[in-house]
Amino acid sequence: MSAVTHDVVVIGGGMSGLMASAYLAGKGFKTALISQGDPVCCLSTGCVDVLSPGTHPLEGFDGLPPGHPYRLVGRKGIEDGCRLFKEIMATTTIPYAGTVRKNREILTPIGTFKTTCLVPLTMTGAEGCRDGYTHVISFNGLRDFYPSYITSRLKNTGFSLYDAGITSTLGIATRFEDKAFLEAFIAWIEGLEIPPGKVALPAVLGIQSPVQIMEEISRRIGSEVFEIPTLPPSIPGLRLFRALKGALTARGGDLYWGKAVGSVECRGSMVEAVTLATQGRPSRVQGRAFILATGSFVSGGLFARIDTVNETVFDLPVYVPGPRKDWFWNDFFTAGHPIEKAGIEVDGSLRPTRSDLKNLFVCGSILAHGEIMKNHCGHGLAIATGLKAARICEGFLS
Repeated sequence: MSAVTHDVVVIGGGMSGLMASAYLAGKGFKTALISQGDPVCCLSTGCVDVLSPGTHPLEGFDGLPPGHPYRLVGRKGIEDGCRLFKEIMATTTIPYAGTVRKNREILTPIGTFKTTCLVPLTMTGAEGCRDGYTHVISFNGLRDFYPSYITSRLKNTGFSLYDAGITSTLGIATRFEDKAFLEAFIAWIEGLEIPPGKVALPAVLGIQSPVQIMEEISRRIGSEVFEIPTLPPSIPGLRLFRALKGALTARGGDLYWGKAVGSVECRGSMVEAVTLATQGRPSRVQGRAFILATGSFVSGGLFARIDTVNETVFDLPVYVPGPRKDWFWNDFFTAGHPIEKAGIEVDGSLRPTRSDLKNLFVCGSILAHGEIMKNHCGHGLAIATGLKAARICEGFLS
């Protein structure tokens, strides 16, 4: 069995795990990230909801219950996390705009506006399009994007359709990276008689260099261009994930991708290593500290059985809000089902409270009492608790 020793081993490759590992690797710690595969953030719009859907992202902070993970992080921790996230993204090809001091709006593929906090630079042009003229461009055969809904809800709009020769968002985004395709597309737009205003497209302006492509189109046609996320899976979520993954490797982090944890080795109150479930010769990844960031039910960090919930790596005790019959409201579409509170309860150092493991820290949506859907805090909670866990881990290792 091969064995590799690291200062810290992060288990889970979503937003929280990537933020924690990128921070630690950037501080010079030998860091490993283990993930079963591409995370749920690949399916997202790429935007970061912090907490409240009102004007101020943190206006609902004082109303959070005592056990909410944000209470362990604090307002400053949330601000620090968002600041670090923007700093990391500024080193990639998809920088982000926004501040935790003020929410902003993006346009959705059904013509409504969604309130969020931090957004990719390619979406910032949505602000102000309620008032001026917006010309919507879609692509022949493209699903999960509804220009007729947008033009019916926004009064001053127009619409054009382009045949990209392919109908999937990923396929079109890949074609935009080809200079010949981009030139042909720009020439087509230049031939349209578009009134002065903005141009909105589904989020397909490339995978690697969307800002560069957007700015080139905008410069050539003389109008501000912005993207509208499609329904999940959305290209901006894929861009976000790939950018964070690239930022980790640029900082010297080691990736064990597409590999599940098969077993855990502990000695007394310390986790010593995990063994990866691979075909052939197994790999043993040793560490001085471990961070659990495997996510909740959708990500596979938690698994619901008939009358209980299991944590799938360390078999930690899971807080469950009563018997199964009480996990969901009668109206499924009501936000805040009790099961959203399920997860790992931790102390102020993000160590699991019902475990004696001293070098294990927990972050992200696997934490108990988050109620992410109810509190509109998905990526924000992941970022803030990921940084908190990393900083605590930094102190532990030092």
